[in-house]
Amino acid sequence: MNNIEEEYKAEAELLKTLGHPIRLKIIEVLVSNKSCVKNIWESLGLPQATVSQHLISLKNKGIVSCKRDGVMMCYELNDKRIEKIFKDLKEYGNCLNTLKADKPILLNLPK
Repeated sequence: MNNIEEEYKAEAELLKTLGHPIRLKIIEVLVSNKSCVKNIWESLGLPQATVSQHLISLKNKGIVSCKRDGVMMCYELNDKRIEKIFKDLKEYGNCLNTLKADKPILLNLPK
C-alpha cells in the first residue's frame, strides 16, 4: 500500500461505516440525545434486529458507545466530531437537492 492510500485509510473506513442510510438515521437519533435500542428502533420504524446489527457496526468502529441501564442498552455518540460530520453531510445533501430542483447544471451539451 502506498503512502497516499495509507494516509486516507482511516477516513475511508469512517466513510464506509457511515455510508449506510440506516446508520445515518441512527446517528441522527443519537445527535439529539443518548437513547436505548428500543427507542431507536421504534423511532425509526425498523426491526430491532436490523437496528442492533447497525449499532454493532457503529460500536465496532468506535462511533458509538453503549452502557447498560438495567435491562436496556443505551447508546450515545462517542465523539462530537461525528455530530459535525453528520450535520455537514445533511447540509451538503440539502444543497444538492436545491441544485437539482432549480435546473440542470449542464446546459447546451452537444447532441
